Order: sequence, then structure tokens, then C-alpha cells
Amino acid sequence: MTQTILLTSFDIWMSHHQTNSSDELLEKVSQVSGIPHDLHFLRKLPVDFQEAPKQAIAKINELQPDIVVCCGMAESRQKLTVEKQARCGKEAIVTPLNLPFLIQDLKLTEISEDAGKFVCETLYYSVLNHLHTHPKKIPTLFVHVPLLTPTNFPLILDDFLCLLNRLTQSNLH
Repeated sequence: MTQTILLTSFDIWMSHHQTNSSDELLEKVSQVSGIPHDLHFLRKLPVDFQEAPKQAIAKINELQPDIVVCCGMAESRQKLTVEKQARCGKEAIVTPLNLPFLIQDLKLTEISEDAGKFVCETLYYSVLNHLHTHPKKIPTLFVHVPLLTPTNFPLILDDFLCLLNRLTQSNLH
């Protein structure tokens, strides 16, 4: 069964950045043929604590996707990381997804419990909070993407495509 997946990425935010690795990854994913799902992209979200969640939630409300995957750049990380939770002050929302199954046997992917205390975490928390009461129970994941190099990009892309396929399996929710 074809599922609708919304994928988000961020724009650059620091002067030394040429690109945002989350957006580079989604650009490559958009060029992959044969993906058996209906992918929708909300690329280059502004690195803004209010505007990024506002735009993402508006797109979710418009599209009503089956799955939401938000992506952000983690310049200091070496692997793709799936975020277990998002915090806002003392509150935390944990994704109900089966993350150990989701990353099983992936070469360059691990689970993180620290979404970064920046716009990425604010976006993740806002989307999880918005969808917490949604009647459709839309599975949501945040993925941090390391800086991409010619060496790691093919492995990161393979892991990410595997994540997308696994997210569509019902035993994850």
C-alpha cells in the first residue's frame, strides 16, 4: 500500500555553511526512482524557532500524511541519528516508534536522546505535540544528518532510504 510521507529539511543558517546536509540528503532522495511511496518535500525550512514549526504544522494539516520525517543538520555528529525524544523546558515527548527495529543492521545510523536544544528540537517537539492528539496517529521521526562527504554520502543515503521503507511497516508503531 502506497503511503504518503512528508519529509522536511532546513536551510543554511551559519555563514560558513554552503549547504545544509539535511537538505542535500532530501535533494538526493527526491532524485531516487522507484520509491514505492508518495513523497512530499518541505525543504529549506527557515532556521527560526517560530516559523519552522508553523510552516511544518501547516503542511501537515494540508497534506494529512501517513508519516512525517523531519531532518536537520548535526555538524558535530558522524552518523545519521534518529531522535528518541524532544524536550521543551522540563517536558519531553518520546516518539512511539520502535527505534531499535528501525535502525537494526544499518551501517551509519544510531539512536540519540539529545535532539540538540536548538531549532531542530523545537520543530520536533512542536510536531510531536501537535500530532499527539491527532486522530490519525501519524508516526513522526526526527533524523539528524551529519556533514556529507563523498565517502559517507552513499552509506547515509542507503540507511535513510531503508529508514523510510521501515517506517511504512505497521510493526513500528
